[in-house]
Amino acid sequence: MRYGVSMNTYGTIVPKLFSLKSKSLSRPAKQRLKWMDYYQTHNHNARLTCRHFGISPDVFYRWKRRYSPYDLRSLEDIPSRPTNTRHPNTDPLAIKRIKYLRELHPRWGKKKIHAILVSEGFSISESGVGRTLHRLRIRGLLNEPPIVTARLAGKKRRYAKRLHAERRDWAYLPKLPGDLVQLDTLHITTCDHKRRYQFTASDYISKHTARQASHSITSTAASHMLDTIAQRMPITPKVIQVDGGSEFKAVFEKACAQRGIRLFVLPPHSPKLNGMVERMNRTSREEIYDLGLDFTLNIEEHNQLLEEQDHIYNHIRPHEALGLRTPDEYYKSIITN
Repeated sequence: MRYGVSMNTYGTIVPKLFSLKSKSLSRPAKQRLKWMDYYQTHNHNARLTCRHFGISPDVFYRWKRRYSPYDLRSLEDIPSRPTNTRHPNTDPLAIKRIKYLRELHPRWGKKKIHAILVSEGFSISESGVGRTLHRLRIRGLLNEPPIVTARLAGKKRRYAKRLHAERRDWAYLPKLPGDLVQLDTLHITTCDHKRRYQFTASDYISKHTARQASHSITSTAASHMLDTIAQRMPITPKVIQVDGGSEFKAVFEKACAQRGIRLFVLPPHSPKLNGMVERMNRTSREEIYDLGLDFTLNIEEHNQLLEEQDHIYNHIRPHEALGLRTPDEYYKSIITN
């Protein structure tokens, strides 16, 4: 029993026992007090009380054991936060150094910063660096670029809308040569330690290939591949599939639009979806660049070599995937049928 105590405030619970300063109960505590009133006025029938208020017996009995009619605060939620919490004791100089390094190099994580601190003689763990960064961030003491804070908050990067390219349409299924041509780049280092870039195109159905080397990896250089494809493949591509590289934007995208070629762009970090041309890049390495040739050709000689290799690949080299036929033989067998 509550001895006539008001449901809304604390008051004198038992005369001459003790008194409490007037204070309002929280809404959940008032509701639990109703449970106890109903239980007292209905012959201590716990099951009836549970059915009336739509609560489980476990919940009711837990609060009944905690309830004291002499102290209505027993119906209040007990904070789960521990009374005594550990306070960080990180060296202030280390905190200052961590803040400086992170703001100077926003892309550096705790591992890199920890390695720098250790080399400077600080005694702190890698986890300690991570916790310090977190505390600085939640207190608003870390000045980071918006792109970093957006990534930490789990926001997806927004990509600019492209004029002609579109995400890969998975309902589109290539059935004939030219329905889908995959295009990718291969990075090459010459004997004199210079960088070159091979653009590789592979037809998904007939396995025809076309390759071209360039000094630069630009959209203009990539657009020249459309002419190479037209010269070395017997088909006109309906769809070209590329990754999200910058070389397949701007001039290249505009050239595809002018020729009426659809341009599919794959999601980031998914080379397996361009598996045909990725395998062709491996073939280029194994059959051209890894054979120990004296690779000191200039760019014109390099492209002449690729043209010769494309002729061998398309017209002479048997392919197990095509029943030991060449891509050209396979293509002719399709168009004659």
